[in-house]
Amino acid sequence: MHFGLDTLLSSADLQRQLFGRRVALLAHPASVSPDLTHSLDALAAVPGLRLTAAFGPQHGLRGDKQDNMVESAEFIDPVHGIPVFSLYGEVRRPTEAMMATFDVLLVDLQDLGCRIYTFITTLRYVLEAAAEHGKSVWVLDRPNPAGRPIEGLSLRPGWESFVGAGAMPMRHGLTMGELARWFIAELHLDVDCRVIGMSAWEPETGPGYGWPEGQRSWINPSPNAPNLSMARCYAGTVMLEGSTLSEGRGTTRPLELFGAPDIDATAVLKRMQQLAPQWLQGCQLRACWFEPTFHKHAGRLCSGVQIHVDTNAGYQHQAFRPWRLMALAFKAIRQLHPDYPLWRDFPYEYEHERLAIDLINGSPLLREWVDDTTTRPGDLEQCAGVDEQSWRVQSAPYFLYR
Repeated sequence: MHFGLDTLLSSADLQRQLFGRRVALLAHPASVSPDLTHSLDALAAVPGLRLTAAFGPQHGLRGDKQDNMVESAEFIDPVHGIPVFSLYGEVRRPTEAMMATFDVLLVDLQDLGCRIYTFITTLRYVLEAAAEHGKSVWVLDRPNPAGRPIEGLSLRPGWESFVGAGAMPMRHGLTMGELARWFIAELHLDVDCRVIGMSAWEPETGPGYGWPEGQRSWINPSPNAPNLSMARCYAGTVMLEGSTLSEGRGTTRPLELFGAPDIDATAVLKRMQQLAPQWLQGCQLRACWFEPTFHKHAGRLCSGVQIHVDTNAGYQHQAFRPWRLMALAFKAIRQLHPDYPLWRDFPYEYEHERLAIDLINGSPLLREWVDDTTTRPGDLEQCAGVDEQSWRVQSAPYFLYR
């Protein structure tokens, strides 16, 4: 299959439409061509294409920052001699001076299919800035490696943040190009935006179900996104960032496992099976031990659970529901340990007043369901089901691949 970048690099007609215009690129480490050349270098090699600036999102253009909440600085690219502006530093929205450096912005970002992944918020911000300053945006589309399934509560009004770009569920099922179309319609943007599409993307076909497994190498779009298994789990395990449990940062399987020194993972798994076994389908769960080398519980042995979602573990794409699975783990811990300090209270993605778990979920609803001793899985199922069905209807008109 071909990604949007591949299409642009192979199309003389598309390239001619950029000649005579100042071109900027928004990209990150996974922005590579089929031969693994970074898109900045590949585009700079196109005769007649005038690159005048580049932009890096969270973690940087080349992937220089390991953890969240670590800003990237601006610099002059030593090879191409152009300014590289940070959209995760002093600002998160491009400034007027940044916008003045180009006529067309190429957006080449690999997403993970999850609302909280900040690259889609950056996409929204650059579309809004382009509309304000009369600039063009070309989205070089890439696969959603989590595929088309939709899951989770939708973000509620007033809960927009850098990890909440719009009123969509946690797992949105769209590509970056499709999200651009939705943002433009939802925000009523008057912007010249073009999606350079993919060919032969098959989000319902295994073994990749959205990712062209066996055809393209996986490049980390962010430092703790090391493989397809993480991408599949992420819509659930990202909620661990708002908890005191380790999400496996500081191990070789970040965001595929969870645990803490003071829980009994075997007991947690047993309670999860008792509460809602139907939420645990499509994967295999394994009690394990791990010791993070950094981040939460660094240097301490944690009792934990690993979520196995590779084909050898019997992965079932349509049945696997990571958001429900992780919600159920929280509920099990709360029932086993009513006073457990589950929710982490700390500044999260430039928010200092609201709890991280609420920002991540786009409302307090998930946390309240976990903490309320009277609620049952069916209560959350009913609420989330309404949101998921509404999003299926709302998002379908923006599909580019069927």
